[in-house]
Amino acid sequence: MVSATHKSFDASDRSYYAIIKKEVHNLALAVGFEEKRIAELDIIVAEITSNLHKYADNGELLIGHFKHSNNEYIELISIDNGPGMSDLPRMLADGYSSTNTMGHGLGSIKRLSDQFDIFSTKGWGTILLSRVFKIPPVKSKHKKTVQVKAIVVAKPGETLSGDGYYVKVTDQHIKVMLGDGLGHGPEANLAVNEAVKAFKLCPSHSPVEIIRYIHPEVRKTRGLVATIAVFDLQQQILSIAGVGNISAKLQGGVMAKSPLAYNGIIGHNIPNTMNDQQMNLEDYNQLILCSDGIRSRWENNKYPGLARCDSTIQAAAIYKDYARRTDDMSVLIAKI
Repeated sequence: MVSATHKSFDASDRSYYAIIKKEVHNLALAVGFEEKRIAELDIIVAEITSNLHKYADNGELLIGHFKHSNNEYIELISIDNGPGMSDLPRMLADGYSSTNTMGHGLGSIKRLSDQFDIFSTKGWGTILLSRVFKIPPVKSKHKKTVQVKAIVVAKPGETLSGDGYYVKVTDQHIKVMLGDGLGHGPEANLAVNEAVKAFKLCPSHSPVEIIRYIHPEVRKTRGLVATIAVFDLQQQILSIAGVGNISAKLQGGVMAKSPLAYNGIIGHNIPNTMNDQQMNLEDYNQLILCSDGIRSRWENNKYPGLARCDSTIQAAAIYKDYARRTDDMSVLIAKI
């Protein structure tokens, strides 16, 4: 079942912090983390919330649980609209403090995290990423050709998200789908899950043909909008097609492109004539898909250093800038 990847918690006031700490602690217990790992998570959450209280404005914490190969991890994403930091290496050093405290905050979070990243810009705010695995991971020398990360958050008050994504990997192709069921709640979630079921079964390597395959399979649901991208690893070609208002943006070292989707609703009405858009992978190093809209002027290079960050940090930056907080929200980054 596909649904929200992360649960959003308001961290704008310290009165919420006890709830956040309890949520992360109970999640780690429920998925079988050892006592030592849970204690480390407790410290990380305490340091994150402490920093949000001291320095941030309109703080938010996204919490997710994921499975990776035979391992599992809990992911914490701290987002704020605070003053930002101009000297991250100095801030990350244990013992440095701008408020006359012991200065172990960011350094402790980094040290206790199995994977850590941070991005900050003066006047814009800070995004911090911490991942803690059930079993400390062993660094792999194998580098994936396409790495896909996503943030999917349900509309406030809903337990299920009408947005969802799926990645299908074969020897030669990596197929990605991001869908947004009409409306929100269980019925929208049903629509996107029925689409994913069909997506998994479809043998075609053409995004348009995959959309046509999904279309009759979701007729009994509310329907959805979706964009599908297929990476041909042998031919080094990206094919993409979408129906409805999923925004897409391709970025490269010197090139950027925003493929346009067709009007319609999958499951109700799609155009009779559609064509795949094809691009050479060597021209682009990143695909962004977003259910909430990406402004055409949004560029990584307007945020110095963001392109070097973990893809989840980049997805969180788009989420931070464009989430309406009044609907389901999804951002997917495929790094090529």
